[in-house]
Amino acid sequence: MYAPERQQAILGRARSAGRVDVNSLADVFEVTPETIRRDLTGLERRGVLRRVHGGAIPVERLGIEPAVEERYGVNAVQKERIAKAALDQLPDGGSIIIDAGTTTVRFAEMLPAERSYTVVTNALPIAALLAGRSNITLHMVGGQVRPGTLAAVGSWAERDLSGIFADVVFAGTNGVSVRGITTPDVAEAAVKRALMRSARRIVVLADHSKFGRDEFAHVADLSEVDTIITDSEVDPDMAREIEDAGPEVIRV
Repeated sequence: MYAPERQQAILGRARSAGRVDVNSLADVFEVTPETIRRDLTGLERRGVLRRVHGGAIPVERLGIEPAVEERYGVNAVQKERIAKAALDQLPDGGSIIIDAGTTTVRFAEMLPAERSYTVVTNALPIAALLAGRSNITLHMVGGQVRPGTLAAVGSWAERDLSGIFADVVFAGTNGVSVRGITTPDVAEAAVKRALMRSARRIVVLADHSKFGRDEFAHVADLSEVDTIITDSEVDPDMAREIEDAGPEVIRV
């Protein structure tokens, strides 16, 4: 097993069990404790685990939301595939909403230059990407900017979104399970709900690491979502369970 594969497996065990310890992981993967410590250090640098004495704990268990810059490199290949597949969900023209998130940033980068769109976003990185595009009419949602996600939240953002109705919203999320779409922050969840209400179709972009996770704040039931685009590493049984609850699940 290559180091990236082992680290992904370690992260999965940590999220499932709530914590992992060095010696047990060394036995499971048949490597030295020093190798496991290096793996845990690498995962901590990615912002997905926090080292503790003898092991590590997933950041979501600690109530820590990794900063947006820490998340860009996590599952980057899968996010690229998801973003590319999401282009098939675009209308021929018209209006779209793009939510904050690292996968949605990649999607925004890929928007075709030959079609004109009105784009609404609450994400500073996405607004910065699209502001100079001649085929884009850009509307930036106002509000308080959360440092962790660089997303505008609060009553100003919700009020801005209440006055529009777009063709499609491309939403990000931290958790996808049979309980619905969830995120760690209550204020961000409220804005996500508002942007979902402001579109005819809801398309959620979520890599496999988001599946099976329930974060603190509920955003939407699965029955409200039209499509979820994820990567081929998602557990097939879990994908079917999600699809049975309402949305089409596209694995790429």
